[in-house]
Amino acid sequence: MTTEHVKKRITVVGAVIVDGGNVFAARRSEHMSLPGMWEFPGGKVEAGETPQDALRRELMEELRCHVEVGQLVESTEYEYDFGVVHLTTFLCTMNGDAPHLTEHSEIRWVPTAQLDDLEWAPADVPAVESVMKLLQ
Repeated sequence: MTTEHVKKRITVVGAVIVDGGNVFAARRSEHMSLPGMWEFPGGKVEAGETPQDALRRELMEELRCHVEVGQLVESTEYEYDFGVVHLTTFLCTMNGDAPHLTEHSEIRWVPTAQLDDLEWAPADVPAVESVMKLLQ
């Protein structure tokens, strides 16, 4: 009789922050899983939170900034070694101060046409592809 290991399911949200023809990207630090890979900033949805509330909270914690959360971009699932990540991304716009580097190793505004030049975390790739089509 075999027992199959069930991977942990992790529900996260990501912000596709747009400013003109540029999109905000954050590079994961060496202290994070998937170090050096780029992502749309965000984080885990806590019990009782809507995805939009979780996104606003995470961006305040990670980047010390406020955003207006708009339409859904993509909802994907990706299986990593550490678990299955369910990522939902939303279009966002800045609402106040610019983002500050706190947890990531680098943050930058990337022209939409150059988004696929970065090495994105696998769960973010479908959202990158959708954003490039959406914002052409």
